[in-house]
Amino acid sequence: MALNVHAEGLYSKNSAVLQVTGVDYDRLIAKSNYTSIVEFYAPWCGHCKNLKPAFESAAKSLAGIAKVAAVNCDDEMNKPFCGQMGVQGFPTLKIVRPSKRPGKPTVEDYQGQRDAKSIVEAVKDKIPNTVKRVTDKNLDEWLQENAETPKAILFSEKGLVSATMKTLAVDFVGLISLAQIRSKEAAAVEKFGVNKFPTLILLPAGSQDAITYEGEMKKEPMVEFLSQVAPPNPDCPPAKAKNAKAKKDTKKASKSSSKFSKASASHKSADASSAAASGTDEHIEEPIKATESPDANLKEENTAEPIVIPMEKAKPTIPVLATSELQASCLNEKSKTCILAILPKDESSEAAATVLSSLASIHQKHDARGGQLFPFVGVPASNPLASLIIAELKLGNDKEVHLIATNGKRAWWKKYLGTSFSTTDVETWVDALRMGEGKKEKLPDTLLVAEEKVEGKEEKVADQEKIKIEVEEIVDEPEAPREHVEL
Repeated sequence: MALNVHAEGLYSKNSAVLQVTGVDYDRLIAKSNYTSIVEFYAPWCGHCKNLKPAFESAAKSLAGIAKVAAVNCDDEMNKPFCGQMGVQGFPTLKIVRPSKRPGKPTVEDYQGQRDAKSIVEAVKDKIPNTVKRVTDKNLDEWLQENAETPKAILFSEKGLVSATMKTLAVDFVGLISLAQIRSKEAAAVEKFGVNKFPTLILLPAGSQDAITYEGEMKKEPMVEFLSQVAPPNPDCPPAKAKNAKAKKDTKKASKSSSKFSKASASHKSADASSAAASGTDEHIEEPIKATESPDANLKEENTAEPIVIPMEKAKPTIPVLATSELQASCLNEKSKTCILAILPKDESSEAAATVLSSLASIHQKHDARGGQLFPFVGVPASNPLASLIIAELKLGNDKEVHLIATNGKRAWWKKYLGTSFSTTDVETWVDALRMGEGKKEKLPDTLLVAEEKVEGKEEKVADQEKIKIEVEEIVDEPEAPREHVEL
């Protein structure tokens, strides 16, 4: 029986989900100005079918704000590409966001809940923000900057910048400077005669006469309003005619990911149909087992649990420190920023396992990129400092996981306020710390030991570093203003 070269996908041509192939991914996603979430799936996968309604709903909610795309890894032409992207289970979701290097986006696995709301919130959080927050104090200065460039200001009662405003800034980056001013900035409000919130105004280049937007606060009409002074940037490069180089690149990609291609090709279309019907034997034969995602918050009735994909290496972990090591590393007058996971007495709880796994995954990713990131450590309930930290910082009880950041040198601490310890949520918090965002609390002196008290323990700490289980060396953050670390 011949292989099904062009496998029929889950999403129709009229779907809000963008259909992407290995050929046009680079142009439509990697080089796009927008943040995207991409699903890698197989049509016979039961969990992929269950995800479809939520993914399409997310696509509709994110229309004009971010891209929601899907790649059919059962299609022969996409198999090499799916292999290159490290896909080993279905469905696999990846968030792709622009970086400072054009065409070289940041790609990370989405490990949150698989419902529309969670997907939408996670993607919105990853949209880069270039909207300037302006106050009465710096309004005049901002207006004088790049006087030849048009400017747009949103007056709002909210302090947070919405995803719509972030994407407007993306659309007009380099063309229109966007800012947001809170309603409490009385001088700015009076200067432009704003009497309701939200209000969007446009200042043509070199002009102080504001044009007020009267339409709905929706992306499309707002783009049209701003377009009167400059057309928006194109979303992505235009399509080009196929050439020899493209064929060469495709051949190269196919060779580099032959394992995935050969394994996937071993499935005949009849086998795929059988798997889709049963929902229990949804896997690809050796050498690589592409299975339904083991993280499936989507369960089918009367089906077996999805097969867990064997890992080539042991899962990464973070060090769990005793009292002296914790003081030497994080709780002294010279220590820099640390992330502390205060563990409950039941260290085998789901929350404890999740937070340790998320922190380990985040650190491993940064280590692989050669980035510099502050230490992540676990503090077990058996460590006397755990109860002291909980009491001094008034965190609550010792039956819950508490995630905090500390900086002994500058004597501040900050608590993670999220309800989920998923990798996506925790990484968003870590990124905010790296950028110096958010309010920090004063770290009590009772939690810090003097520098001389930890001197002489360097040798002991060094020995401890050598025996950290399954953890690569943790690189301390460099000196930088406001705790900034280059992304």
